Amino acid sequence: MKTYYNSPIGRFVITGSMQKITSIRIDDTVQNFSGQLAPYMMQCVKELDAYFNEGLEQFSVELDLSQGTKFQQQVWNELLNIPYGRTSTYLKIAEKVSSKRAVRAVGRCVGNNPFAIIAPCHRVIGTDGSLTGFAYGLEAKRLLLELEKSKLYGKQNKLF
Repeated sequence: MKTYYNSPIGRFVITGSMQKITSIRIDDTVQNFSGQLAPYMMQCVKELDAYFNEGLEQFSVELDLSQGTKFQQQVWNELLNIPYGRTSTYLKIAEKVSSKRAVRAVGRCVGNNPFAIIAPCHRVIGTDGSLTGFAYGLEAKRLLLELEKSKLYGKQNKLF
């Protein structure tokens, strides 16, 4: 099952199966999908809308992590633990799932995260505090981090 969501940073294609989300990725070339959506897909769209417009901090849709290796699943689960409006580093995630030697492997897993926004890879930054790699560009990453901070701290949202 597929649907899409038009966000301020691009059009997300959402795929799902067996009552779980299997991916959320930006693809601005995708055409509109028609047809009846399953309740879990409608919930995902509503939660993305609430994230971008109302500051939803925690998603409740179920993700199908089984498509990844055990290591990828560990990394993606760590992404889910990064609080809204906060950041973590590749090194901190590596230390939690394996060892600090695994920092590059963690970077690859974060870069291949199939659950954009919901497993918030945009909250992962370099150890020195710099914005580093994001599949949808550093400008989108910066905008997402600013969106969360503006909602969290009650500042006027001038991003979109």
